[in-house]
Amino acid sequence: MNIKSRTKELPTIMQVTAQDVANILGGEVVGNPSTVITGPGKIEEAITGHISFLSNPKYTHHIYTTNASAVLVGKDFAPEQEVTATLIKVDDVYTSLGILLQQFGQVDHGFTGISDQAIVDPSARLGTNVSVAAGVVIAADAVIGNDTVIYPQVYIGKGVKIGASNILHAGVKIMHDCQLGANCVIWPNTVIGSDGFGFSPDENRKYTKIPQIGNVIIEDDVEIGANCAIDRATMGSTIIREGVKLDNLIQIAHNVEVGAHTVIAGQSGIAGSSKVGKHAVVGGQVAIAGHLNIADGVMIQGQSGIGGNITEANSKWYGTPAIEYRNYLRSYAHFRNLPDVVQKMRSLEKELEAIKKSIAANEA
Repeated sequence: MNIKSRTKELPTIMQVTAQDVANILGGEVVGNPSTVITGPGKIEEAITGHISFLSNPKYTHHIYTTNASAVLVGKDFAPEQEVTATLIKVDDVYTSLGILLQQFGQVDHGFTGISDQAIVDPSARLGTNVSVAAGVVIAADAVIGNDTVIYPQVYIGKGVKIGASNILHAGVKIMHDCQLGANCVIWPNTVIGSDGFGFSPDENRKYTKIPQIGNVIIEDDVEIGANCAIDRATMGSTIIREGVKLDNLIQIAHNVEVGAHTVIAGQSGIAGSSKVGKHAVVGGQVAIAGHLNIADGVMIQGQSGIGGNITEANSKWYGTPAIEYRNYLRSYAHFRNLPDVVQKMRSLEKELEAIKKSIAANEA
């Protein structure tokens, strides 16, 4: 079932019934459909009026003791003892929870229109229903799409193009000539379009800056966490494709391309000119070296270091090459055969022990 196609907004007053929620999520009520729900809560901490959820089996014991008035569960959930909460059975608990939290989590931004304490260049073009808070600076020739919300202290550089229905949280910086699609969320203090790390050493090992004259293109439905840095390209564009989700504290270097609907966890970094495929999953603190290609659907375990191309789609990778390069190449040739080597050693140990016993028996 496509849950999105069946959703509708909750009433503006956040007091609804279990049946209201079930109608929104396409779920089935087991218990009292008139149970009143006033907000969400964790299953082990919820109070009367809260709705909670159960998706991880290790939390199942909480459903028998929770004070929540209602709990989202999978359609295959069968209680082993009495449950006092009203159950709402859905096809996908976690997806349903996300839809529900979007409703309860609707935020009043606290400002509308263009603040008289914002600085907006006369040549900038703002669409309808754009909200600009105090302290925002919008430079010349910038274009801002309809229904975009811009929080305090945001800087939007010259010639930046921003689509409709974006939210730019406090302190975001989008530097000159960069582009942002529609329906994106950027969290505080992220910088988009800072210079790529380009320097050229001379014969005295002094570094001369290479001008970074490209830009950053971010497509639709992207969410970027707090304190991320996405560098502009040396030439051309650094590209974040549709539906990408970036956690906090991520570095994306110049000329990188991140494929559609890829997710990257916090403190990861991708060096210049590497390309990550679509639907990839990158764990926290992963380092991807420069000029590499990572295939579609690849999963990389947290704290891994990727130093070569990954050409096999949907493959899984784990580990960091944290020793000297030449030693690593030699060691890896043996390491990949280590299970066979261990097995042979154990076989030899058994044979040697048998020989010792045979010799001892003969000597006796």
